[in-house]
Amino acid sequence: MRDGLPRDRTVTVVGGGFGGLSAACYLADAGADVRLVERHDRLGGHAGVLERDGFRFDTGPSWYLMPDVFERFFGHFDREPADYYELERLDPQYRVFWKDGDRVTMRPNRENAREVFESYEDGAGDALVEYLNRAEQNYHLAMDRVVYEGRERLRDYVDTDLLPLAPRARLFGSMDDYVGRYVDHPKLRQLLEYTLVFLGGAPHNTPALYSIMSHVDLNMNVFYPEGGIAGVVDSLGSLARELGVDIQTGTEVQHIAGEAGAFELTTKDGVVGSDIVVSNANPAYTEQNLLDPAVRDHDPDHWDDQTYAPSAFMLYLGIEGDVGPLAHHSLVLPTDWDDHFEQIFDRPAWPDDPAYYLSVTSKTDETVAPDGHHAVVVLVPIAPGLNDGPEIRQEYREFVLDDLAEQTGVDLRDRIVVEESACVSEFAERFGDPQGTALGLAHTLFQTGPLRPGHRAGLEGLYYTGAYTTPGIGMPMCLISGEHTARDIIEDSPFETKQDRSASTAD
Repeated sequence: MRDGLPRDRTVTVVGGGFGGLSAACYLADAGADVRLVERHDRLGGHAGVLERDGFRFDTGPSWYLMPDVFERFFGHFDREPADYYELERLDPQYRVFWKDGDRVTMRPNRENAREVFESYEDGAGDALVEYLNRAEQNYHLAMDRVVYEGRERLRDYVDTDLLPLAPRARLFGSMDDYVGRYVDHPKLRQLLEYTLVFLGGAPHNTPALYSIMSHVDLNMNVFYPEGGIAGVVDSLGSLARELGVDIQTGTEVQHIAGEAGAFELTTKDGVVGSDIVVSNANPAYTEQNLLDPAVRDHDPDHWDDQTYAPSAFMLYLGIEGDVGPLAHHSLVLPTDWDDHFEQIFDRPAWPDDPAYYLSVTSKTDETVAPDGHHAVVVLVPIAPGLNDGPEIRQEYREFVLDDLAEQTGVDLRDRIVVEESACVSEFAERFGDPQGTALGLAHTLFQTGPLRPGHRAGLEGLYYTGAYTTPGIGMPMCLISGEHTARDIIEDSPFETKQDRSASTAD
């Protein structure tokens, strides 16, 4: 994207999450004068970090997947991830504890996965091989011909390059139906569907296109970056500064007025001018809190009617002593998780029999906890919009810790030396997330691809980036979203700036 914009064109990026940092890097590399303003004291957006009494917790995403996307991103700037951080391939990748006492360990090789599947169902090992081979083919087709291309509009799909996808029409059915073509055992179906939680969906409402996540998981494997996800954020910030981006943290944008070439952004420190604005804040928050009603693209009811990904009840626990069989990543699953998904999407309520996730980064990284201790994060997906007052949070905390002790044999209750929590309220207040969702818009069929918000706002010169836009949720997708936002800005340039208009009037 180099040499795509004149250096007298100013761009202000509002928000320093993965999407905002990515867009800032691409735009600066293209020649623009880029300023990034972040309301919090640290970059990262949802990918935050909590440090207390010698413990360090990633407060947002914790799975480093799709290393090819990170390599591609850094490669655009003649760099590579290893210039900033090292990666460790996790072994085991994760451990699954079912609530009937069964458990499996998934290791970073397909033969291990094949053996696991065959042990539950005759012929399932070969079925898995076929499933993963197709997932790999579909992954490369989807990434190369759809995701990287950034097809935001329905007309972008009228293209002969997409003909190889035509025989794959069943990928637009539900994941549950698609997986059922390969395996019957409910535990095997869960192993192929658990990654949907990363996309904010459920097996019954997520397109089978996302079966490609099994290729990401079981073929490409799971990694841990040096310094955790916070280390990746720091690396993106370093790259942005190297490219000339002026990063200002602790600076909240309170209002955006104007248009292309003549924007004015109000902060606590005064008014800042900009030719172009990129909002990494979600579109609902941007419209309802930063823009005047006359220039909003939607009325509030539009955002109320969207399907949001789950929120989360999260515990950040500093634990004294060992945590036994818990792996770096662990999943605790009921043998039938349909009720939990129903209590997220269909009849919102605090789950009676939850599926939940545990991160113990101290199993891999000894710097995140004092000697003899572990840093444990517990994440329970819950419906967005739930009442999460102190009484229900305390009650659910006790319930989850009791359940964890019963299902895994790891009793944390009397060994907690540091504790913090987050839930619906924090996501709504800290990030302006509608209904307190922790992830954004769910990847339902009608919120995928061209049916997901694009990067151009109706107001000329205002653009969006991040998880609410195409291509969607997750750190890799947000990196790509930033690239697409920058590309759209370059495609829309040149345009007449305020200075241009003033000069023309003077003549």
